[in-house]
Amino acid sequence: MTTAHPAAVVVLAAGAGTRMRSATPKVLHTLAGRSILGHALAAATDLEPLRTAVVVRHDRDRVVAEALACAPGALIVDQDDIPGTGRAVQCALSVLDAAAQAAAVADGVPDGAPIPAGIEGPLVVLAGDIPLLDAATLQSLVALHNNDRNAVTVLTTDVPDATGYGRILREAATGDVLAIVEHADASPDQLAICEINSSVYVFDAQVLRSALTQLGSNNAQGEVYLTDVLEIARREGGAIRALKTPDPMVVEGVNDQAQLAVLRAEFNKRILGAHMAGGVTIIDPATTWVDAGVTIAADVTLLPGTQLHGSTTVASGAQIGPDTTLTDVQVGEGAHVLRTHGSESIVGPHASVGPFAYLRPGTNLGTSGKIGAFVEVKNATIGESAKVPHLSYVGDASVGEHTNIGAGTIFVNYDGVAKHRTNVGAYARTGAHNMFVAPVTIGDGAYTAAGSVIRKDVPSGNLGLSSGPQRNLEGWVARRRAGTEAAQAAELAIAAGAVGSAAPLGAQARAERVQADVAHASDRPSSARPNPGHVTLDHDQVEAPHEGDSAR
Repeated sequence: MTTAHPAAVVVLAAGAGTRMRSATPKVLHTLAGRSILGHALAAATDLEPLRTAVVVRHDRDRVVAEALACAPGALIVDQDDIPGTGRAVQCALSVLDAAAQAAAVADGVPDGAPIPAGIEGPLVVLAGDIPLLDAATLQSLVALHNNDRNAVTVLTTDVPDATGYGRILREAATGDVLAIVEHADASPDQLAICEINSSVYVFDAQVLRSALTQLGSNNAQGEVYLTDVLEIARREGGAIRALKTPDPMVVEGVNDQAQLAVLRAEFNKRILGAHMAGGVTIIDPATTWVDAGVTIAADVTLLPGTQLHGSTTVASGAQIGPDTTLTDVQVGEGAHVLRTHGSESIVGPHASVGPFAYLRPGTNLGTSGKIGAFVEVKNATIGESAKVPHLSYVGDASVGEHTNIGAGTIFVNYDGVAKHRTNVGAYARTGAHNMFVAPVTIGDGAYTAAGSVIRKDVPSGNLGLSSGPQRNLEGWVARRRAGTEAAQAAELAIAAGAVGSAAPLGAQARAERVQADVAHASDRPSSARPNPGHVTLDHDQVEAPHEGDSAR
């Protein structure tokens, strides 16, 4: 019996991957925003199989966690101590058959009818370390298998250097596959063949079940080879055919870090190519990296140094970069994000961010809003047309529409134990160098004065301020910084009758004045010499604070 969709897909992910020289299992290394195993399971899921099985062994728990995160309904199969892909598929088929039998019993088997032996129909087997394998290629392979009613259909390709790969032996007259011979077991003539096995197959489940019982390990590697199934199936009269892909990278496996780097670059090249074909402008593809799960609309511009990761989405007309990294960020239509690092945030339509901004999780910037230079935002909503232009931290807060936050403002959200929120209303204006000590609310249309520490609510329409009146201590520099360049400049300015400052002394004049003052100071007793590094205020230098001037 054949079906439109496979009866099952088996993903082989039990290997140690020792050539990666890494504590991380090979199939858990990442490219294009997913693990290698994640890419295999994504392709498998697109086939819409009735069941998916993942064979695991090395670093089992970590691989199982990733498999279930990528395919929550997958069946986990533990391979035993017997090595080889044939043994891995034997273990998988036993689990799949048991699941099919249990489902049949649960659905109700008619009286007198036998319980089915297990799954029926096409069963896809693929290696878990082929990250560029796509669903379209697998669908073509399954279609060929179903249409030709094959016993086995194998995916192959031609490569200039086939070292290490199993070779495809074909019948000269028909082109049908005779067998697959592993590199270690191949003769010199067979080693000259450039068509290789990709380790991707479609089997008729009944043929596979029968052939697996006949496998041995009489080979150079001492392993149970899955490739031996093809020869057994042909001997029993089954049709063995191949689909040759013209694109070798689709079936390129990962064995070491160098191969992984090559596939990362190739995958990214293909992702960018697809986006550019869809109308995205990418100024410098060599420095632009985009994950497989990213969505980019037409008429978006990506400038050099842009990295888009995870589930980031970018709407039409937006411009990202240069030198910007966004992970799981939604960017609205016409927005500009410049030299910014952001994650789990929303940038509204026509909003602007950066340069040198940091969007932490929970940031929500409204339509036409602005997060400017050297601004960090976390778990905060900034309303429509509101602005945080520069040098500020906004954490655990809401800022109303059309409000302007002054430069150097800090939202003090943490008391050492718990986080608290600050709420700033609409059309408010906050002064530079403010501190909002949460929890606190600034009403609609309220103002706060520059340099204020706001610890109490500021009602709508009020001005909040906490700084006392400015006091200028007359003659302080002459008394406490005598002999310094500042004192000299002040003395000249006072002599000239200037209120603020005079033109600075020239270099020669300044040097002469300093030398004279040093000589003069050396004649005085040490107790009378000024100490520029220490500030001591006389009782007459500080006014008593007015009532109400204490910190609020």
